[in-house]
Amino acid sequence: MATINFVPDDYVQQRQASRANVLYLMLLLAMLGAIGITFGFIKMRQRAVQAELAQLNERMTKAHQQIAQLDELKAKRNNMMKTMVMTAELLEPVPRSIILASLTNNLPSGVSLLEFKLEEKETQIVRSAARQSSGSQYKNKSATANAPAEPQKIISTNLQIKGIAPSDIQVAGFISRLNDAILFDQVSLVESKEVEVEKIKYREFHLKAVIKPDLALTKEDIDNIRREREQVI
Repeated sequence: MATINFVPDDYVQQRQASRANVLYLMLLLAMLGAIGITFGFIKMRQRAVQAELAQLNERMTKAHQQIAQLDELKAKRNNMMKTMVMTAELLEPVPRSIILASLTNNLPSGVSLLEFKLEEKETQIVRSAARQSSGSQYKNKSATANAPAEPQKIISTNLQIKGIAPSDIQVAGFISRLNDAILFDQVSLVESKEVEVEKIKYREFHLKAVIKPDLALTKEDIDNIRREREQVI
């Protein structure tokens, strides 16, 4: 039996077209939604990256500031060290380099220094101080005699020298030269013994000395000591 369709073909085509349009519209909306979600996610990631970049820039700025402060502290420390060295040279009556140069200048032939120690000790010297008072001469002498002693602090620089020489003759010559030098005083032999270095016998000696008290070297004296040191080298 044949089926009779009373629905016009145009209507059917129109319905199918409408369904296709709805489907396309839904697909378009889904695509737009996916694009919107992706865009929002990208924006969120962009903001997060910008925030991290801002934090990184802030850290770098702080790091640059800390580096600048560190460089400034280093420069201040170097200046302080230079100031301390200059102050130490001013406070020391005789610079240590000059003492070592003078020791080297007075070395006899064949004598070598092994050790050199410098020690500063503070000692007190008691000196009587005269009191000035008005009145007769007898009263002034009496006041001077009864004046209490005033201790004075003096810094003495002691040296300990160790070296080797071919014989005691060179050691004695070294002691004589140091006693004649302008820097040293009370140079004396502490010990002298025989040692063997590479199957060669030497005399190992220990000396002690002091820097002359109230010694004031002029620039000419220092230049002469340094010039002699350069000639020895």
